[in-house]
Amino acid sequence: MIELIAGEHAVLLIHGLQGVPTEMLPLAKRLHKAGYSVRVPHFKGYGYTEGDTPYSVTPWRDWRGQVMLELRDLKRQYKTVSVGGLCIGAVLALSIAEEASAEINGLALLATTLFYDGWSIPWYRFMLPLGYYTPFRYLYTYKEREPFGLKNQQLRRWVAREMKHRTSSIAGASNLTLPAIHQAELLIKSVKRNLHKVTAPALIIHAIEDDVSTPRSADFVVTHIASAKVVKIMLHNSYHIITMDNEREQVADETIKFFDSINGRPAAGMNDSTDRDGAPVIHPTRLSLVHTA
Repeated sequence: MIELIAGEHAVLLIHGLQGVPTEMLPLAKRLHKAGYSVRVPHFKGYGYTEGDTPYSVTPWRDWRGQVMLELRDLKRQYKTVSVGGLCIGAVLALSIAEEASAEINGLALLATTLFYDGWSIPWYRFMLPLGYYTPFRYLYTYKEREPFGLKNQQLRRWVAREMKHRTSSIAGASNLTLPAIHQAELLIKSVKRNLHKVTAPALIIHAIEDDVSTPRSADFVVTHIASAKVVKIMLHNSYHIITMDNEREQVADETIKFFDSINGRPAAGMNDSTDRDGAPVIHPTRLSLVHTA
């Protein structure tokens, strides 16, 4: 677990499926520098540790329960708690917000994955459900491959070297197991059905070229979430792991600015009420602030 203690406002960060807390480290450090206390836990049965097998994966409701315990623990210690997540971590953040929106000051939903429809997803993925309820589930693993969710070529080469010789890297496990993929699908199904229960202010950041999940996922959240304040930002120079890729500094800037705004802290930067062309974008039922990076 990564824990960085600073001020009275806390942020709980959730890494991706079978990932590791270091996926969130650049964002955690920036939030801490901005005065936030930050916690990035390892969640057993969801994240990855050396020696894990397909049998190590636990049901998605257990993942959700662990995240809720961390939220409640932080609530006892800090004035406010915001939650941020990457990929399936963003879906988990939405899942706990269904029940606990009143306890969550704000959400940072990064590369939210409600549809596996990115350009790097293999054509045969539609066949995976055939193995969910058979012994095949413990035999098949999906091997992570180029571009590893990273547009930054130098970082991508480094991750490729790590995954060639080890079972994981700073970007997570080198293989995704079928039980993990299955449980993520069940979590996604639940969140899609219950998004209307989420009322916490939400920041949505997604890459236009996301290789795992297209902006369709971000658009689905904007359309179905019940939050009064929704900010959507599209990135143009990143792939899926936006907390580590070319625009990681902008991801941190926008996250800090959003959390500052809902915590009543002064923030510098562009006016959140306009898009790139300076024109406000307002949905009829709520304020939806949309701009492109």
